Amino acid sequence: MYTVIGFPVTRTIRVLWALEELGLEYELNPFLPGSPEAKEINPSGKVPVLIDGDFKLTDSTAIIHYLADKHGGLLATAGTNARAVQDAMTFRLLDELDALLWMNARHTFVLPAEQRVPDIRPSAAWELNRNLDRLAEDMTGPYLTGDQFSVADIILSHCVGWAKAVKIEITNPKVLAHATEMRARPTFQRLLPLLK
Repeated sequence: MYTVIGFPVTRTIRVLWALEELGLEYELNPFLPGSPEAKEINPSGKVPVLIDGDFKLTDSTAIIHYLADKHGGLLATAGTNARAVQDAMTFRLLDELDALLWMNARHTFVLPAEQRVPDIRPSAAWELNRNLDRLAEDMTGPYLTGDQFSVADIILSHCVGWAKAVKIEITNPKVLAHATEMRARPTFQRLLPLLK
């Protein structure tokens, strides 16, 4: 059984969703980022952390990739063209969506007040929507990288939800429809009580 450290409304939800998709057993310790409990496990205080026996792994995307490779789901086989496409999409989402949302969060509440740039939010929202419009042009299948639900679908759906949670309006209907469809999956629906 895996142990997951992290509060579900953070990127921890990505890991929980992947575990649900893979049908794996886990225990959740819902520690807040920066809490003494989180720092005891990860000195940076960042969550999520996955504990697999004596092995600890941080970073939601690294954790999901580890679980997918170990259990044979959510990603194509390493070294294949399909996997290269999935990885490219995942890295694109991290660069073009996740990074902007994290920058917005840092300048909203993470950084000390004197280090924040409060006027960054409109720029981040504009760039996020521009990137989503470009992404929508490349969306051709039922999922982001073809006919298989993958890590990329989890990350995009999470980023759309994150934007909504911080009151950044997402305007692209194709992206919104994709996120709605992905979040309708039974695996995600089982996690909804943790997000309240």
